Amino acid sequence: MRIGELAEHTSVPTKTIRFWESEGLLPEPERTASGYRNYDDTVVDRIGFIRQAQTAGLTLTQIRQILDVADDGNPPCEHVAVAVADRLAEVDARIKELQAMRRHLRSLAERAGAQDPADCEGYCSIITGASSMSEVAAGRGGA
Repeated sequence: MRIGELAEHTSVPTKTIRFWESEGLLPEPERTASGYRNYDDTVVDRIGFIRQAQTAGLTLTQIRQILDVADDGNPPCEHVAVAVADRLAEVDARIKELQAMRRHLRSLAERAGAQDPADCEGYCSIITGASSMSEVAAGRGGA
């Protein structure tokens, strides 16, 4: 099947199919006498796998490695398990970072709610945490 038919059948744009081909995710297709790409039906399943792996958050590098293992005739499930565990650890770390950011933003929001806009000098003390000069002069310290 030609690339347009493959794109229509898989709902993947032709540009993406060409990119995956250039990245080694899809095998180089045979060419017709007129130079058109001519894909066999097995590429449909391969594209489905690539899309599902992307949905799971795997990188193109990880996906390529899994496909290489399968293409060598070996069962890739052990490799997939490692890739999924690695991705899960990355997601857990990112969640922790986002939770820390949420706590920091809540602190800034509280500081913003307590600050008198008239006391704002220099760069915003909501962000910097610096006391305004009027607070220091009045002996009140900082927020």
